[in-house]
Amino acid sequence: MQRIAAVSGLAVLLLLASGALLAGLLVDGGAQARAGIDPGAVVRDGIPVTRLVVELSLGVTLGALVLAVFALSSDRREFSRALDIAAASAAVWTVAAGASAILAFSNAANTAPNLTNAFGQALGQFLTTDPLGRAWLTTTLVGAALTVFCFAVRNVTALGVGVVLAAIGLIPLAEQGHPADASSYNAVITATWLHVLFAGIWLGGLVVLVMLRPVLTPDRMMAIIPRYGTIALIAFVVVAVSGTVSAALRVGTLPNLFTPYGVLILVKVVALVALGAVGVLARRTIIDRLPSTNPRRLFWILTTAELALMGVAEGMASALAVSSPPVDALPASPLAGTTPAEYLTGTPLPPELTPLRMVTSSNADLLWVILCVVAAICYLAGVRRVRRRGGGWPRSRTALWMAGIVILAWTTNGGPNLYAPYLFSVNMLQQLVLLVTIPVLLVLGAPLTLALDTIRPRDDGSRGVREWILAVGHSRVASVLTTPWVATGLVAASLWVFSSSPLFRWATVDHVGHEWMIFHFLFVGCIFVAALVGAGPIDHRVPSPLRLGLLVATMVLLALFGLSMASTHGLFLSDWYGAMGRQWGLPPLQDQQSSGVIVWIVGGLPTATLAATVAIQWRRSRRLDPVSAA
Repeated sequence: MQRIAAVSGLAVLLLLASGALLAGLLVDGGAQARAGIDPGAVVRDGIPVTRLVVELSLGVTLGALVLAVFALSSDRREFSRALDIAAASAAVWTVAAGASAILAFSNAANTAPNLTNAFGQALGQFLTTDPLGRAWLTTTLVGAALTVFCFAVRNVTALGVGVVLAAIGLIPLAEQGHPADASSYNAVITATWLHVLFAGIWLGGLVVLVMLRPVLTPDRMMAIIPRYGTIALIAFVVVAVSGTVSAALRVGTLPNLFTPYGVLILVKVVALVALGAVGVLARRTIIDRLPSTNPRRLFWILTTAELALMGVAEGMASALAVSSPPVDALPASPLAGTTPAEYLTGTPLPPELTPLRMVTSSNADLLWVILCVVAAICYLAGVRRVRRRGGGWPRSRTALWMAGIVILAWTTNGGPNLYAPYLFSVNMLQQLVLLVTIPVLLVLGAPLTLALDTIRPRDDGSRGVREWILAVGHSRVASVLTTPWVATGLVAASLWVFSSSPLFRWATVDHVGHEWMIFHFLFVGCIFVAALVGAGPIDHRVPSPLRLGLLVATMVLLALFGLSMASTHGLFLSDWYGAMGRQWGLPPLQDQQSSGVIVWIVGGLPTATLAATVAIQWRRSRRLDPVSAA
């Protein structure tokens, strides 16, 4: 009976997704041939169908992996079953993505697929040189790698790494969309990536939960459903926010909501809102009824309703993915830019930089807006939980953490993020704040200690957030990276190697590279501060004199790096910073040389503060235990 119910629920998902896709294409006209371009019905109708299969299969793969990593017990049958589902779904993902690549080429070449040598050679060139071809090739390769990975790996830690790599592998798929305004292209990439990723986890988690139902007892369901509910709630919020931002950037103006493209967006919004409401009702009702004698009927009714709404939302999303926004996306030619800055960056040159504009200007990055808001809310919730149970948490730590989050939000969404592409000095300011200033505040806020103190441990062999913190903090990789001399070497390498390697160009010119730079410098900085101050589960108990010596060495390295910047006679990325056409501010070379002062101030002061903190700790330890301190 349960197998029949599971098959019925999945059938409802597929039928409604297909029906919504067909309806969306008919409403928007995406299934019709374009003027002068018609490679045939197979290509014209196959592109949206294969796109739908790709999105459904990658969602099931991600959902299965996330459940295995955060909700299921590795020593139970449910775990291996989830990974088998992930492997099978990744195989479907691979085949569908490969078919999508062939159909995308056929559509671009205006020819039907065939087995001739000429078609094969042109296809190979398309997959390796054209941005759209490379995107589909990467998506196919990611699916193939995950197929093998899910079959071969059963280690939870390795699977956690696999989830991260799978999420990164979705970036090329997100880069295929275009906004109504070329200046918002980077924002659309971020919003689309977040939307595809978390919608997949949300949908895939529910599908996998349905497929696991025959091997789960009521007790196990009672344990797993709340965990999935938490994942689904997070996914719903991110999907709602990212979907709203993406739709606003693609539609452009309010009247465009009444175009066929806008109607599809509205239908999708209604489906997602209804899905969120049904999801909340389902989780609460099922959890209340699971201890009863027969919760199965209620489970299948509510779950089938969720799957039906998910099918409508996925069908609309696939129709939107192959439809054109009501306002044409990017300029027909890069030469459409009216200024050198607009030609290089795709956005107009901002007004002259002043101290006030550095504080009040904005260039929002949705990824970091969400991360900062979540980090602040989770920390405050942890503090509230500690105080509710009668414990205490230093206000100074809360103040430090919130100050770090505010500065992080400003650095990634404010003036530094707006002016960094145009001024080398602001780019260096952003790097130094991420590497030194923000990590000091965040690490001294002791978030890991707060998390370990407030998150309830699990006793069924699965890993929640607390278990993952302990696993990562006590891993060999973390042990090596947080060794003080290794952490110091990473800081030095991040500055010296990054500024003199192709990574600098990638992080400056490419949006994905810029996001990598932010993560890298923030991560390395937090490791450095934690290793030398000694915080949370990664304290190596290194003698204070060694820590103080390494901090002094870091200050010397920063001073030398700043001196090298101040004395340079050649311009870094001269075809970028030297070609912006700015009529305000310092000339490009002088602006680059001024970054040396920024290194001394922004890098030196926080490092000196850390040195003073370690010195005070050393002095106190010597008072308490003069023998061991010596």
